[in-house]
Amino acid sequence: MDAEEDEESVPELVPCDNDVESGGVPVTIITGFLGSGKTTLLNYILTEQHGKRIAVILNEFGEGDAMEKSLSVGQSGALYEEWLELRNGCMCCSVKDSSVKAIEELMKRKGRFDYIMLETTGLADPGPIAALFWLDEELGSDVYLDGIIDVVDAKYFLRHANERKQDGLVNETIRQVALADVLIINKLDLVSDKELSLVRSAVQDVNAVARVIETKHSCVDIESVLDLNAYSYKGSKEKFSATSFVQSSKEKSHHLDNSISTITLDTGGDINPRKLDTFLQRLLWEKDINDTNGCRMEIYRLKGVVSVQGDDRRVLVQAVHELYQTIPTTNWTEEESKKNTVVFIGRHLDKEVLQKHFCACLA
Repeated sequence: MDAEEDEESVPELVPCDNDVESGGVPVTIITGFLGSGKTTLLNYILTEQHGKRIAVILNEFGEGDAMEKSLSVGQSGALYEEWLELRNGCMCCSVKDSSVKAIEELMKRKGRFDYIMLETTGLADPGPIAALFWLDEELGSDVYLDGIIDVVDAKYFLRHANERKQDGLVNETIRQVALADVLIINKLDLVSDKELSLVRSAVQDVNAVARVIETKHSCVDIESVLDLNAYSYKGSKEKFSATSFVQSSKEKSHHLDNSISTITLDTGGDINPRKLDTFLQRLLWEKDINDTNGCRMEIYRLKGVVSVQGDDRRVLVQAVHELYQTIPTTNWTEEESKKNTVVFIGRHLDKEVLQKHFCACLA
């Protein structure tokens, strides 16, 4: 193979393990549209006496509210500000540009905190931020992505989600819901039971597998937003043992973008790893798999547990946008029947087409 062919060849996937047992510090990304209650949630975490040593990073400090401005203790214009240590054991930093830079600084204090919570801006796509923790090798040994939390404004969610984007782009509000592992529906005190029901139905139609928490003033049980293990087999084991996945064929009860949905595939047999890689590369990288109407499928989040040919271990498969990985985990027991379960969250998903391509991966 010459040098040019070698540069264009697809690199081999290297199994890794980013479970809690690795000893790294878990990072939770908190997202949500403007005014949903993200800062109120973080303010609650920073002031409650919960006994946890939590480091909070505010992404893009500057024109935020008074609470964010009060947390700036460095010089104006700096890339990241000095760390502010609070009485309840928490630490806080505001970030203007690079969250990785702030985390690198934070890791110098390793041992002085238990969790990192990173707040994104209201218009941010959390996908690229999540990818940082897979791509940055220096951070990878010290931190791991625990999950993505989306704070949903019960009062204005449907209004924001119904705003149409130009050029066929997906609304930021819907994209944040699609990528979430936990959905916090906030401001229950401002909506009626009927309005809440519509919001609840809408977010579950987009993301059928995220855990839903309903609250007022962003006051949640701290334990409910920690140790999510959403990107490890430990978190997947419980999720994929459930049988209550909401299928995309569910009748829509709202007027949101109906092209966004959740699809779950279940099949027996062993998967050929080479065929699985080819399928994922086509779906995520080449993006040449279309639905029956000819629309290109877009994957925001993918997660599954599969049985791979020649391997007695379960293999966790997961992806955010174009980035994906496969992780061998625990062995199948003799009492279990090997099963492949994969959840797709994205746009223009077609269950029959995905089923056809996925089944073609069987050995």
